[in-house]
Amino acid sequence: MDEDRYDYIVTGGGSAGCVMAARLSESGKYRVLLLEAGPPDTNPWIHIPLGFARTYVNPRINWMFETVPQPQMAGRKLYLPRGKTLGGSSSINGMVYIRGNHGDYDEWRQRGCEGWDWDSVLPYFKKAENQARGPNEFHGVGGPLHVSDQPSTFELAEAALEACVRVGIPRNPDFNGAQQDGCGYYQTTTSNRRRWSTAKAYLEPARSRANLTIQTGAHATKVIVAGGRATGVAYHTGQGPRVAHCRGEVVVSGGAFGSPQLLQLSGLGPAGHLQDMGIPVIADMPAVGGNLHDHFNVNLNWRINKPITLNDLERSWPRKIAAAARYALFRSGPMASNGIHAGAFARSDARLERPDLQINIFEWSTLRRGKDGVIPHPFPGFTLMPVLLRPEGRGTVRLASPDPLAPPAVQFDYLRTEYDMRAILAAIRLCRDIAAQQPLKSYIVNEVTPGDPVVSDDELAQFVRETGVSNQHPTSSCAMGAGTNSVVDPRLRVHGIGGLRVVDASIMPVVVGGNTNAPTIMIAEKAAAMMLEDARG
Repeated sequence: MDEDRYDYIVTGGGSAGCVMAARLSESGKYRVLLLEAGPPDTNPWIHIPLGFARTYVNPRINWMFETVPQPQMAGRKLYLPRGKTLGGSSSINGMVYIRGNHGDYDEWRQRGCEGWDWDSVLPYFKKAENQARGPNEFHGVGGPLHVSDQPSTFELAEAALEACVRVGIPRNPDFNGAQQDGCGYYQTTTSNRRRWSTAKAYLEPARSRANLTIQTGAHATKVIVAGGRATGVAYHTGQGPRVAHCRGEVVVSGGAFGSPQLLQLSGLGPAGHLQDMGIPVIADMPAVGGNLHDHFNVNLNWRINKPITLNDLERSWPRKIAAAARYALFRSGPMASNGIHAGAFARSDARLERPDLQINIFEWSTLRRGKDGVIPHPFPGFTLMPVLLRPEGRGTVRLASPDPLAPPAVQFDYLRTEYDMRAILAAIRLCRDIAAQQPLKSYIVNEVTPGDPVVSDDELAQFVRETGVSNQHPTSSCAMGAGTNSVVDPRLRVHGIGGLRVVDASIMPVVVGGNTNAPTIMIAEKAAAMMLEDARG
């Protein structure tokens, strides 16, 4: 029994879970167990920056979830890739390092989440970071997470950024600095032209610790609650079911889909739903799995007149071989970058306090992108991807089955309000305005999607409903706050249950305005510090 008894058990070895396991075991005082359902992060495509196109539909390291049919989205099921390996989604994502707007965290505080305002979270962003540009008031060095500049400038990105300037979006050299508005190159979570996931950053240096046990192929199926307190975790392995016992705290870090699913399987969730699933109700918690939301995007594609895009690489075996050789020998060439080189933050309405739009500049264009894979156009092309950062729709994560190994039922509520549609239409028109500016205009042959004839609001709205997708930044399904509309308090303790916390993107009371991986790592850094503080008494 002592071999299966720990001070801390962390369920989920993803972006947050790796941070938690490393920080909680750092002192050597506490026995820590990390459970990860997927395999080790040994797939070679994980570690090559451009390799995320190969992990996008790999079922061995990707959960490959889908939503239920979405009524506002022409009844389509939307594809939801999620990492299923050590590092979680930080091992398969696009590696873009964005923290969000300072005002996002001040809003968290205004919603009752004391200690989560910008001034309070900035030290944890800096603690995590090893910034290639060096330290300043916004950035840190010496942390586990390497943050790097793009390996070079890029011809098409430069043209697009100059076009952004011509429509009134100024250059911004640091989206994570004094202000977010503007256009510029993205920084990435890479080191020496290799992906730097939380498995690499946090877990790899901690692996040799005698007090840390890492179990892969271990799918958490239930948090065991006795006498109002979490006392252990049941989990499934290839050798059968097992139970780990906990004398301290259980940390649920399964992400915006996995964490509410595990809580519901454990009897913590909306009572009526749990009863329908035949699960004994331990606590009626209506907010578990509620408040789900995500950024939303559409793809605008253009054909260009010069073979300088990743479409051209994908369509040519000689170019593939040359690119592989350049990367293997020199860590250079197209495989050394993520292909998402630059972007912009803007506002659908000048009266807004914070940007509500992000425009990603992709040096590829796709005929299709979903559960069947990524299919590039058979010609040179690029994409402007407008992203709605502040959606008003709210969805749910529910059990599709009492089987703990079955995927959850995910229901988003995209485009629920007039604002949601109005803002994404404004973003489409802004992207078209950018494409009409020199020097970008000189590269363009024609607009492929939605296509030049698609002009009216009604036509564009139909395009949005028929092609729009998740931006793969799901959050808030175990929201932090007070009262029945939240799941955890500002110290991320589950309301009413002792020894149980949730630590991942699901605790965001509202999604931040930007990519969510860096904020998730910050959340885990802050959570680990709070837990160790509590342990010291």
